[in-house]
Amino acid sequence: MRPHCLFPLFAPITSLPGIGPRLAPLYERLAGGRVVDLLWHLPSGVVDRRFSPSVADAPSGKVATLTVRVDAHLPSDSPKRPYRVRCADDTGFLHLVYFHAREEWLRRALPVGEVRVVSGLVERFGGEIQITHPDHVVPLAERDSVLTVEAVYPLTAGLAAKPVGKTVRAALDKAPDLPEWQDSAWHARQHWPGWKEAVAALHHPDAAEAVGADTPARRRLAFDELLANQLALAMVRTHMRRREGRALTGTGALRDAVLAALPFALTGAQTRALAEIDSDLAAPIRMLRLLQGDVGSGKTVVALLAMLTAIEAGAQAALMAPTEILARQHHATIAPLAAAAGVRTALLTGRDKGKGREAILEKLAGGGIDILIGTHALFQEDVAYRDLAVAVIDEQHRFGVHQRLELASKGRAVDMLVMTATPIPRTLLLTAYGDMDSSRLDEKPPGRRPIATRALPVGRLDEVVAAVARAVQGGARVYWVCPLVEESETTDLAAAEDRHRHLAEIFGDRAGLVHGRMKGAARDTVMAAFAQGAIDILVATTVIEVGVDVPEATVMVVEHAERFGLAQLHQLRGRVGRGERPSTCLLLYDPPLSETAKARLEVMRATEDGFIIAEEDLRLRGGGEILGTRQSGMPEFAVADLAIHGDLLAAARDDARLVLERDPHLASARGEALRVLLYLFERDAAVKTLRSG
Repeated sequence: MRPHCLFPLFAPITSLPGIGPRLAPLYERLAGGRVVDLLWHLPSGVVDRRFSPSVADAPSGKVATLTVRVDAHLPSDSPKRPYRVRCADDTGFLHLVYFHAREEWLRRALPVGEVRVVSGLVERFGGEIQITHPDHVVPLAERDSVLTVEAVYPLTAGLAAKPVGKTVRAALDKAPDLPEWQDSAWHARQHWPGWKEAVAALHHPDAAEAVGADTPARRRLAFDELLANQLALAMVRTHMRRREGRALTGTGALRDAVLAALPFALTGAQTRALAEIDSDLAAPIRMLRLLQGDVGSGKTVVALLAMLTAIEAGAQAALMAPTEILARQHHATIAPLAAAAGVRTALLTGRDKGKGREAILEKLAGGGIDILIGTHALFQEDVAYRDLAVAVIDEQHRFGVHQRLELASKGRAVDMLVMTATPIPRTLLLTAYGDMDSSRLDEKPPGRRPIATRALPVGRLDEVVAAVARAVQGGARVYWVCPLVEESETTDLAAAEDRHRHLAEIFGDRAGLVHGRMKGAARDTVMAAFAQGAIDILVATTVIEVGVDVPEATVMVVEHAERFGLAQLHQLRGRVGRGERPSTCLLLYDPPLSETAKARLEVMRATEDGFIIAEEDLRLRGGGEILGTRQSGMPEFAVADLAIHGDLLAAARDDARLVLERDPHLASARGEALRVLLYLFERDAAVKTLRSG
């Protein structure tokens, strides 16, 4: 149960004054549907209203607070012209300008002959000083309430700044005093405020610097959130380790047969990762290990060698991939190697229907299949294994945790190996995959050649097309990637369909097209034609990002490269450079480039190391989008920004580990406070895990 002290924060937003059924959906879109969501809706800047010059000295383009006498109302004779109110002080005249305002309301707010304090953006128009729609108009007695630093919040259509500020302040009034969950010595050393003071400080800034990400108040709350994240992951991990596993060992005979069939020796990184996996498999606790390796670092071979241990132990293994193309590719890689060792493999995807599917399922249940490779089809209800012991999941970030669990439930104490070709920066590894052990393939297999990368303005398109024509004549195959499927009214991006039409005029039917809206079968047909050489140029959206393997492809053209994240550009570049011939990646950009886009293209030119690229991507973009689109299973942080608060993560991790060593059931006074923290940042699934044992 959520602690009683948090009830006011998790009340619906409609419990705040003035938020009825009309406004609630707008606030929900802006921040969320509960009071606590407004606490995490942090200011993006400030307006300093303390500057209060005379009218004559008020500079144009600056916010000022002026004390003036109301001279006259000047209503307009046309709805197209504004209503003006003339005011003055001893130094000159000021006009307040209102469009579509109600005269009755204005005369009440600004009575002729009375003194008013007005605050807003000063403009000079036709030699006159004016403020259009002042932000504040109050009597002289309330002057001090205006002369403040005001928080500026991100807005959404239909909500204005003033009511949003007022609603956030109403949410702040509901913030309770909560017990201190931070370690007292650590908290004192950091000179941080308490939780409630920190929230108040962020929403009542006294200067522009006070809304920065590095203030003591923001760092305090970021640490709280990271601690909640790390504590939750540590609890889940501890829980997993208490669950019974099975020790899997083999003779090594099948593995030796596959190693003999490989055309190359394993890299040092592959051997190291395999030793870590073997140690997990041999232990009587369940394996949950992340194998991360750059494109082409040899993850599939490591996965196969791991699965062979299960088969030597008399059990079965499964490999699940997010797309049919990828599943087929894994099968094409694994099947001949497995056959060399007498290991029986099969492929199962959503496309398998009727008698063919029934035959596979019958063999699987009877133990006639050792390794089953496929898509989501692997954990459908009617799929039964004789004895599933090892499950490998490729491109983990495309699957949710529940899908991982569904596959694991198909066997007894299933050991899980999770793979990703998207290199993950260390900070994200800790926050998203802290419940897993991790192995890293940081060497490329021998024979992988470097890829020459160049950035060119899109104005040189004709030169690029001519270079592509020369490459195709020399026997090369070319990927041409565009960011959108069809021209949209709001953007001038070169769309895949338009580019395909343009290239088809030059290359005829040697240019093919694939995009995300095509049916799977049609897409596979075009991909197969490209792989077999019936098509030389494949125009594509980012559907080719993951896992397509065509060694003859040696040129990658990415249009509007400035629109892609670094991790995505790196994935795309990894589609070439897989054969014997030298490869090229051309990044076409639309100038002028932003500083971030420039830095991104520079990193792509400077290095091919995916781990360096991932760290740079985090620095340039922040954690939210690091894996391209927001991925299932990635943590979303309300206050912490990993690009800025990454230094707090190690401390949060160490603290979480220490807490669970000393107080595994969170039963002490600090443990009780930490339960409140877990609920506050909605990591309460961990509390439920704790309770369920």
